[in-house]
Amino acid sequence: MRVLVVEDEKHLNGMIAEALTDEGYSADSCYNGVEALEFMECASYDVIVLDIMMPKMDGLTLVRTLRARGDATPVLFLTSRDSVADKVAGLESGGDYYLVKPFHFDELLAVVRAMTRKYTDNRSNVYTIADLTLDAGAKTVTRAGKAIDLTAKEFSLLEYMIRNRGVVLSREMIENNLWNYDYEGGTNVVDVYIGYLRKKMDTGFDKKLIQTVWGTGWVLREE
Repeated sequence: MRVLVVEDEKHLNGMIAEALTDEGYSADSCYNGVEALEFMECASYDVIVLDIMMPKMDGLTLVRTLRARGDATPVLFLTSRDSVADKVAGLESGGDYYLVKPFHFDELLAVVRAMTRKYTDNRSNVYTIADLTLDAGAKTVTRAGKAIDLTAKEFSLLEYMIRNRGVVLSREMIENNLWNYDYEGGTNVVDVYIGYLRKKMDTGFDKKLIQTVWGTGWVLREE
């Protein structure tokens, strides 16, 4: 999943982005609302982690602008403004959750996971298809009861596919969701990781869950 961190304090921004990356998310960073709008013209995000008090365009104005455009990307406000009136203003502007600084990173990550569950209609961190089970919280994958050891990027790819099971995903969609703007890899990186994933989770099983849709992309589904 891809997260946009919008926070003008650069050290904190970097810490948040690093924590998200360590959890397997793809994280982009920017430092005010104007930059955030520019980022969102070029990529789609699963969650925005957003400060309120920022130069050029504050967080409340940014969210109102997004909602007026019909953009429903989930927004987690992260701010030192802790009065009831501030929280009400944040939520009524179109925000989805309000976390007050100082905060614990474990709580922030838990909120991000909860927000992504909400918008994929999944009631827990556990996703299943056929005999495959992925636990997004525990970072585990099993198939027919057998544990499958995945790298962080392989896990992120499988999580993205299982959240969108039944949907044909193009190379560009996968690339945009799993890698941020700093990535400088080869053009066939998605093909390579699809190959890694197939080898680990489909080899030895009669039912192949990752299927190629020629000329379009890949889909996770039961045959």
